Amino acid sequence: MSYVDEIYAKVVEQNPGEAEFHQAVKEVLDSLKLVIDANEDKYRKMALLERLVEPERIISFRVPWVDDNGQVQVNKGYRVQFNSAIGPYKGGLRLHPSVNQGILKFLGFEQVFKNSLTGLPIGGGKGGSNFDPKGKSDREVMAFCQSFMTELSKYIGADQDVPAGDIGVGAREIGFLYGQYKRLTGLYEGVLTGKGLNYGGSLVRTQATGYGLVYILDEMLKNNGKELAGKTVVVSGSGNVAIYATEKAQQLGAKVVALSDSNGYIYDADGIKLDVVKEIKEVRRGRIKEYTASVPSAVYTEGKGIWTIKCDIALPCATQNELNLDDAKALKANGCFAVAEGANMPSTREATDFFLENNMLFMPGKAANAGGVATSALEMSQNSQRLSWSFDEVDAKLKDIMVNIFAKANDAAKRYGVAGNYVAGANIAGFEKVVDAMMAQGIV
Repeated sequence: MSYVDEIYAKVVEQNPGEAEFHQAVKEVLDSLKLVIDANEDKYRKMALLERLVEPERIISFRVPWVDDNGQVQVNKGYRVQFNSAIGPYKGGLRLHPSVNQGILKFLGFEQVFKNSLTGLPIGGGKGGSNFDPKGKSDREVMAFCQSFMTELSKYIGADQDVPAGDIGVGAREIGFLYGQYKRLTGLYEGVLTGKGLNYGGSLVRTQATGYGLVYILDEMLKNNGKELAGKTVVVSGSGNVAIYATEKAQQLGAKVVALSDSNGYIYDADGIKLDVVKEIKEVRRGRIKEYTASVPSAVYTEGKGIWTIKCDIALPCATQNELNLDDAKALKANGCFAVAEGANMPSTREATDFFLENNMLFMPGKAANAGGVATSALEMSQNSQRLSWSFDEVDAKLKDIMVNIFAKANDAAKRYGVAGNYVAGANIAGFEKVVDAMMAQGIV
């Protein structure tokens, strides 16, 4: 049995029931096999892969809070501090009923490679809770966030672990979390990113993941003799990533015709009216079906099926494993030639393999959605220097980072004889930096 197969078998055995974590580890290890096989004796002796797939630390805690009816509620809270070889742990906090330790381990593991690809000095981590902010009052969200941070604050810091937002954690939640951290520690430091502009936040942070996705998509297309202008695009989701991916794609001349949420999807043949979507999602916190009230010519469909819409380019920006093999086949049959992931691992392994086997251009999430964490790291830099950069300055830095990520993935794929396979390229490029740091720092 090869070293790669041996480690994957151990991961499955020692982490039962954590399907998403198993999937993430297998995808990474499979694409790293070329590199690992060439260095197997050295890596085995150092137990490198055993250390790579095991988080440095997992913190689990209860989060008691009081709802508006005076009833005490209890949720589970987590922080997975996965790997700090190249810098302090960095990764979002997710508030969603689906959150569990296995999902956070998958996200933290992916984050290690994603953060490495940015070229910035940040390690990988992830955290969150099974608390659902939907339908909760501002006071209830504040009560939860304050209780959550009371425990989490013991384990984070500007040079230790710097969480950010993720699904369910926007400006409101970050504000409540940061206020409680400051109250508990007496420190006004860059310990959370995604903060408001009036208290240490960075311009472009809101747009960063969506903009970054389109920047790397554009670079991939150009490198393969294609262009974004004039193309029809389908985007899943209608949260932060989807909205700003749509905005940047439209700015670069593409026509986005569909968006979705957990209930269903809208199709607007004339192109999505983003001002309507922003009003629904960012102001009213409503559902995407409300779009048809403002745009009667649009069609709303309940349930799944967004990937059956004819398009040139697909941008899955909702959640993990939302795009399966049947969806991939439908995209190909309808003329789609490029897919770039705005969410974390939104395509199943079977779908990813299908894209690669059918020579579709495919950019995995660990590269394509790294713009968010990259701009979070830029916010950390501004906080450390007590500076505030202009929108254009941050946007230019973000674009440079995404162009460089493509170059790294492209170069690594070519070096190992799998040119055009950006999954392998991204994993190899991210792995090389982390492993060099781990080897240099000894058995820790």
